[in-house]
Amino acid sequence: MDEVLVFSQQRNISSAFIDSSVKMGIAQTVLMVQDNLTECFAKLGCDGIVYREKYNSFWVFTKTKVSFTRRPGWREKIIAATFPVDNAGLKTHVNTVLTDADGKTLITANQEACVLDLIRHRPVKLSTVPYPQDGFPEPVFTQPFEKFISDFTDSDFKYEHIIRSQQIDMSHHLNNIEYIKLALNIFDEQFLLDHEPSELEVHYTGESKEGQVLRVYSRLEGESYYIAIKEKERSVFEMKIKFN
Repeated sequence: MDEVLVFSQQRNISSAFIDSSVKMGIAQTVLMVQDNLTECFAKLGCDGIVYREKYNSFWVFTKTKVSFTRRPGWREKIIAATFPVDNAGLKTHVNTVLTDADGKTLITANQEACVLDLIRHRPVKLSTVPYPQDGFPEPVFTQPFEKFISDFTDSDFKYEHIIRSQQIDMSHHLNNIEYIKLALNIFDEQFLLDHEPSELEVHYTGESKEGQVLRVYSRLEGESYYIAIKEKERSVFEMKIKFN
C-alpha cells in the first residue's frame, strides 16, 4: 500500500455543513466527501483543473454510497481521509473515512468516477492521464453498488422543480449536491429531525441544465426510500436512502 495515495486532514463542521438538526446534513455529508476527494486528487496531481488544462478532459462522479454511524455536530472537529482503491481502466473507486477526535469511525463512503473527453463527452482511459496505477490502500467500503427500481408511475410523483442559475456548477450542469437536496425535499423537516440516516446511495444518470423542469418521484419499498428525478422521460438522478 502506498501511503502517498492517502490524503488526510482535519475538517471543522462549520455552519455551512449543518442542517436544522445542528448536525452535519445528509447532502452536506456528500459535499464534504466530494470536496475531500478533490483535494486528494489535487495532491496526487490528477484533479479537474489539471485534466481540463492539459488533457482536455474532466472528472464525472457517477455513483456515491455512504454509511452513517453518527453524524458529527456543529463545531466538532473530525479527520477526513480519502484515497483511491483501484484503477479499472475506464473508472475508479475512491473511499473516504470520517473519524472523530477519538478515532472512532463516523461515516464511510465510496465514490465511483470516470474521466470524459471535454468535447465529445466520451470515456477516457485512465492510462492516458496522470492517475495512480497500483499500490492502492485496502478499501474500507466494500458494499457493492445496487441496481435501483425504475418503474415509477404518476402515483409516485411528488413535485416539479425548475433549475435556476445558482444551482449550476463549473460544467454548466446542475450540481451533484443539488440533486441530493431536491431528493431530500420529499421529506418534511420534522421527518428528517426524527429520523437518522443509516445508508445513502446515489446514481448520477444524466445531465440537466438551467431552465429545464425536473420531476421528482419517490416510493417506499420495505425500509428504504427510492427516489428518481427525471427531465421529461429521461432519468438524470436516482437515490436510495434508509433511516434507523
